[in-house]
Amino acid sequence: MKYIVILGDGMSDEPIAQLGGKTPLEYASTPAMDLLASKGEVGMVQNVPAGMSPGSEIANLSVMGYDPRTDFTGRSPLEALSVGVDMEPDDVIFRCNLVTLTENEAYPDKTILDHSSGEISTADADVLMQAIREKFNSREFQFYTGTSYRHIMVWKHGKLAKLAPPHDHLGCQIGPWLPEEPVLRQFMEQSFDILNSHPLNLARAAAGKNKGNSLWYWGAGTRPNLRSFTGKTGLKGAMVSAVDLLKGIAVGAGMQVYHVPGATGSIDTNWEGKAQAAIDALLKDGNDFVYVHVEAPDEMAHQGLTMEKVKSIEYLDSRIIAPVMQALEESGEDFRMLVLPDHPNLLRLRTHVGDPVPYVLYDSTRQAKKLCRYNEAEAMASGNRYDAGYQLMQRFLQKND
Repeated sequence: MKYIVILGDGMSDEPIAQLGGKTPLEYASTPAMDLLASKGEVGMVQNVPAGMSPGSEIANLSVMGYDPRTDFTGRSPLEALSVGVDMEPDDVIFRCNLVTLTENEAYPDKTILDHSSGEISTADADVLMQAIREKFNSREFQFYTGTSYRHIMVWKHGKLAKLAPPHDHLGCQIGPWLPEEPVLRQFMEQSFDILNSHPLNLARAAAGKNKGNSLWYWGAGTRPNLRSFTGKTGLKGAMVSAVDLLKGIAVGAGMQVYHVPGATGSIDTNWEGKAQAAIDALLKDGNDFVYVHVEAPDEMAHQGLTMEKVKSIEYLDSRIIAPVMQALEESGEDFRMLVLPDHPNLLRLRTHVGDPVPYVLYDSTRQAKKLCRYNEAEAMASGNRYDAGYQLMQRFLQKND
């Protein structure tokens, strides 16, 4: 049996007037997902435990079969694993976004316009992060380039701090959300002075692109200690994702990580390359399990782009799920496929909420036949529900249930 999880980050939503009262998942054309639903099982799963932040780090750990209440030590350390950061137990790791702030006010009075600096390319971001490293790197503080707008700072033997995700406060004045820790606040303020007039940012502005003109800290944590995926399940696993968070979870879990050229974490990602990597992981490279993470629906929701979110769901269906299914069917391998989001990302709010999400579980050896589509309403109506995400993974991997 081969096992495939295909996760559309932030794919779930609420009914939207622009879409005739349908959710993006209901509105989108998704024949592959609907086929899975008509022959498999749909239901709802709660990936974010009560009292925990509805972030992708929490929800994806749940989907992968880990209990975040015991296994989560912070988001940034997981991303740091992906970029090869060496961490000591008392180091504190921070995610630092390159964000776009308004320019004319005093720093606390500025407004955050964009958490992603216009989905800045990794190449552009590295130029800006090099300027940050030249100014700030020391024995105590070290900065690392990640992917696109997502970067890492290590505070050796540092302090944990209460921090706010930038995507939760788009369009807001930043003063109330700045760190109370003086050194972090100082770095953020000084980063604006370094970056706003940087030649690369001036060129971006001239081209009509958003500047990456400030650092923004969030997601602090300490070195993770995940049990290996093989140790938990007895299966050899692989990860296909564009983002450092998922790659880092995979590194921490001892899974094979596929680096797909052109995978961006947005709607312009290399969809076909990710599908082929998943196929290769299972049929060529000897893995039993592959986790395919697609960030695009989440990014489109953060940007408030309704039709682009719909399109990203349709691309997930036609350019990832359909070809992976076809390849597995043609191979003759028995397989199970689980499709779901990690958490909802509501276009109305442009951020995550911790509500349950719809799943569809398909087993090629046990095909039911029913009239069913994959969406929030039909999943809720099914009566199937898992109150903890890791329980769904346990069910998914059972070989004789």
